Amino acid sequence: MPTHTFTLQRLYTDHHGWLKLWLRSKLGNAADAADLAQDIFLRLLSRRELGEIGTPRAFLRTVARGLVIDHWRREELERSYLESLAHLPDAQAPSPEEREMVLQLLENIARLLEGLKPRVRTAFLLAQCEGLGHRQIAEHMGISLRSVERYVAEALYHCYLLRAAEEATS
Repeated sequence: MPTHTFTLQRLYTDHHGWLKLWLRSKLGNAADAADLAQDIFLRLLSRRELGEIGTPRAFLRTVARGLVIDHWRREELERSYLESLAHLPDAQAPSPEEREMVLQLLENIARLLEGLKPRVRTAFLLAQCEGLGHRQIAEHMGISLRSVERYVAEALYHCYLLRAAEEATS
């Protein structure tokens, strides 16, 4: 049996129950905890190497925290999106498939923007979502045109790096 499989099997056998309990304490329900615990081990299975794991529970907790944050973000996005859909007439409401596609897109956008400083994110969103020009953004935010240019470039570069990293791991 390869070392990776043995390590993962041992990690699962020894810590899966504990991980589900830890996740349940964070999420408040057993079903989501079981789903996320499974996702964690599926992600670990797809890694080429786990390396030496000195403190397995600390390692699993670190991986789990990221997934819990993603889970909460997705719930918040879904709640906000469904609230906005509630105001649409039935004839204009998207199908369940379209809703899921939009939620996935919103989640991807949120993940791309989460690492940006607030002013950088604001400038970027004003340019991309509101269609404002750099001068308008500068006036709106009360900053120099040069700052707006720098912020938008920084945001674009940040998004580019994240997408390149995602493509490299897929």
